[in-house]
Amino acid sequence: MSHEAAKNATIGDGGHQASPLQAPTNLDTGWQPPASTDTQDSGVTTSAIASASPASHEQSHTDSPPGLYHPAQHTSHSESASRSSTPHPSSSKPNSPHEYLHGASTGLEGFAQPSTFLRRGRGYSRTMPQLKQEESAIDREQRLGLTGIRKFLKARTTYDVMPLSFRLIVLDTSLLVKRSLGILVQNSIVSAPLWDSKTSTFAGLLTTSDYINVIQYYWQNPQEFNRIDQFRLSALPEIERAIGVVPIQTTFIHPLKPLYTACRTMLTSKARRIPLIDIDDDTKRPWIVNVLTQYRILKFVAMNVRETQVLRTPLRDLSVGTYEKLQTARMDTPVIDVIHQLVQYSISSVPIVSSDGTVLNVFEAVDVIALIKGGSYDDLTLSMGEALQKRASDFPGIYTCSLDDNLAAIFDLLRKARVHRFVIVDEKNKLKGLLSLSDILSYILLEGERDDD
Repeated sequence: MSHEAAKNATIGDGGHQASPLQAPTNLDTGWQPPASTDTQDSGVTTSAIASASPASHEQSHTDSPPGLYHPAQHTSHSESASRSSTPHPSSSKPNSPHEYLHGASTGLEGFAQPSTFLRRGRGYSRTMPQLKQEESAIDREQRLGLTGIRKFLKARTTYDVMPLSFRLIVLDTSLLVKRSLGILVQNSIVSAPLWDSKTSTFAGLLTTSDYINVIQYYWQNPQEFNRIDQFRLSALPEIERAIGVVPIQTTFIHPLKPLYTACRTMLTSKARRIPLIDIDDDTKRPWIVNVLTQYRILKFVAMNVRETQVLRTPLRDLSVGTYEKLQTARMDTPVIDVIHQLVQYSISSVPIVSSDGTVLNVFEAVDVIALIKGGSYDDLTLSMGEALQKRASDFPGIYTCSLDDNLAAIFDLLRKARVHRFVIVDEKNKLKGLLSLSDILSYILLEGERDDD
């Protein structure tokens, strides 16, 4: 599939480049030696420090940053000549700076050198002052914007995110996997809550990852492939234990819990969606209200929190996204190889790139559903290029952004389009990283937040 065939929607430039800090270039403080000669060879005494001129001491701290004292820069030409005329008693190589720093006999034993201020003398304790980096205006806006979003999430409940009308499909665990796949395709959904009718309890959330795990299991155990049509949803935990992957998701939350709590639960369980379960007042049994997704949460924030507009720090200056050990594939890579990548690294998408790293498309976990929806697994041997042609005609395409874009632009796009991830590219459309909704949710909840919050 050619690069032009991939549908890309790129976020507009809205980033901001912070100016680099200027390093000090002149460390000459004009420091003069004190009059006292109470300094000993092994260190500086209290009286030697006390005898230093207050004016000169204040000047050295004004012109030179703490921790950047250089003895050679605080010595005049005449002082250097005096030192060079005094031989070291135990070394054939006089005038080494090392001897002065260790109290060698120089004829200037009372000279309190700048390095002595970095050593702790007898009976004297000193804490070096720390330079505080001033917070820029854009960083302050970013911090206040994140605080505003968190306050909003803590003031709203998960029930507030629910749409006015919706359709919820719940599958029984006794259902065949093949039959459940047909229901998902028929209703254009990619997940569904599971219900155990024998115990009348919530049994987990079925997602595309579970179907991929089934494929992985039968690929590792080809002798069991003929039984795939008899496989039921109730056996999913057993299959996932056999291949050593995370078992089916069973995390849920009450619909009246704060939205902030639901987000933290998602991050803890690494779930992209979480069921809302309430208790029936009459039967005292649980019932499934809805399923809350990361996309719905972030769109709810984008629609209702104006503080998202001040998140103008560019992505290159934020700790958000994945930029190392990216899993990629080529257009001729077999589908089954990409499925192995999805399972092994617990990821939901793999960028398709050319030989020079140019992004051509993205293969997502939901694309597997289209390949096996008819109950046939022959299409798993297709190449990426052939598999991507089986996508629906209304596929929205992939969304890209650059490191100069910011979260304000991303939230603006979330208000308008159904986006689940962004491919980060440079000006030549070369792959630089991936930004998922999980990354964004983690950033707005945890960046700068104290552990006890």
